[in-house]
Amino acid sequence: MPQHSLSPFGERPRERLLRHGAQALTSAELLAVLLRTGTRGRGAVDMGRDLIAHFGGLRRLLSAESDALLAFPGLGAAKTCELLAVQELGRRALEEPLRNGRALSQPERVKQFCAMRLAHLRVEHCIALFLDTQLQLIDCADVARGTLSHASVYPREVARAALAHHAAALILAHNHPSGLAEPSPADITLTRQLKQALALVDVRLLDHLIVGATEVTSLAERGQI
Repeated sequence: MPQHSLSPFGERPRERLLRHGAQALTSAELLAVLLRTGTRGRGAVDMGRDLIAHFGGLRRLLSAESDALLAFPGLGAAKTCELLAVQELGRRALEEPLRNGRALSQPERVKQFCAMRLAHLRVEHCIALFLDTQLQLIDCADVARGTLSHASVYPREVARAALAHHAAALILAHNHPSGLAEPSPADITLTRQLKQALALVDVRLLDHLIVGATEVTSLAERGQI
């Protein structure tokens, strides 16, 4: 095996993973295990490093859409499918406890789930987590997509969606592409309007989460629900 294919520790990433555990590998090396091969003149670890740099971080890479992944030189359909599968498995892993347990009793899991869905997006998206009477997750769905600074959310439409899902409660979440998780006056106004609209159809608004680049702010925790 050519020397340049080996890590500085004398082992390939897959060998190091089996010997020392996944935590011993860099992000680029973990990607190399997944990708298996690189391109001519660039090994799998180099490709992993290039992917992270190109997408601006691991979170953005593992949230990228298929078109963006396919456009990366040398990635191809097979590797793109592998990355998309990892994305979806990560989402489902975070979603699973919300479907099997009380979402309200797992606020950090809810925040993690919403951050994974929203933090990487470059325009505002708003999602709703529809919950049953046991506060287990029924479904998570987009309720608005907008621009760099605004997404129009209509309380009446959210209430209609809650009824369609037979929801007893919901949690609203949206991202701030600026990266700041501080709620705006418009966010607080929307929260009040939505709470009133949902109350008319006997659905509780449990929380409104503001997702920034590195943190998530809960309006319920601030006493603003």
